[in-house]
Amino acid sequence: MNGTEGPFFYVPMVNTTGIVRSPYEYPQHYLVSPAAYAALGAYMFFLILVGFPINFLTLYVTIEHKKLRTPLNYILLNLAVADLFMVFGGFTTTVYTSMHGYFVLGRLGCNLEGFFATLGGEIGLWSLVVLAIERWLVVCKPISNFRFGENHAIMGLAFTWVAALACAAPPLVGWSRYIPEGMQCSCGVDYYTRAEGFNNESFVIYMFICHFIIPLTVVFFCYGRLLCAVKEAAAAQQESETTQRAEREVTRMVIMMVISFLVCWLPYAGVAWYIFTHQGSEFGPVFMTLPAFFAKGASIYNPIIYICMNKQFRHCMITTLCCGKNPFEEEEGASSTASKTEASSVSSSSVSPA
Repeated sequence: MNGTEGPFFYVPMVNTTGIVRSPYEYPQHYLVSPAAYAALGAYMFFLILVGFPINFLTLYVTIEHKKLRTPLNYILLNLAVADLFMVFGGFTTTVYTSMHGYFVLGRLGCNLEGFFATLGGEIGLWSLVVLAIERWLVVCKPISNFRFGENHAIMGLAFTWVAALACAAPPLVGWSRYIPEGMQCSCGVDYYTRAEGFNNESFVIYMFICHFIIPLTVVFFCYGRLLCAVKEAAAAQQESETTQRAEREVTRMVIMMVISFLVCWLPYAGVAWYIFTHQGSEFGPVFMTLPAFFAKGASIYNPIIYICMNKQFRHCMITTLCCGKNPFEEEEGASSTASKTEASSVSSSSVSPA
């Protein structure tokens, strides 16, 4: 084993020199330089500085503007709540622990940080899945006479929380466990060891299939079908420049959604699976930490892609920030009119964030 395993921790360094210590009690500067911990803390502080305002503003603007409180927007609010979970449950603690160079909050703190960070990330993951399903149902209409309503939206929200808890809760009750990971300043699911009594192997396989492969497949299917429907509508109205423009906009938007999903989850899932299937191989703390940067960065680029690029949300946000006036109102109004025209042909207004 190219690492040191102890009670509820795994440090990615062989303890041949006797310098490896518990990440709950001692600084881990022998893994990487103190500057690396400072950089980690600065990055997490940046995520808080940007992620909190934009996600909080999303909730505030929705409360202030009644027209935003539509069933199709419920899942976007859920996404903002998920990001705030990550900000308060994960980022703030990582800033604090990185300043000390180890997980100073102890075993209980590790469980709490790991749970809330995982819960927020999983709610965000499944919110993107539900978002894709809702848009597919509304635009492609696979079910005849189906009308998306508030009850369907609430069911979608409930599903995201149940699915997220199905991933975040088991390590608290003995199916796998939360341990410090990477640079030992934040906690996550143990996919590094095969510690007796925790069944890490079965939990990692369950996570990889049910919380990565299946969501990825659903997202690809829904957005693939949506693109086909949009292209068919555009082909049927080739003489309409508005329809063609709407088709191009929706195509770019869907590609952006899929890429953001992959950037967020593929590095983390890929590295986790590699470490799990190559236990005993040599890998350093930075290799184990970098993928989490992509996943945690979703708290910023998810609201930008899914909320700020939504014309209606953007208009209301600008109005709120500018004390009730939108200095770009004429431009936004023209854009809104175009969106309504596009919606009549390819339903682009139903596909957030167009």
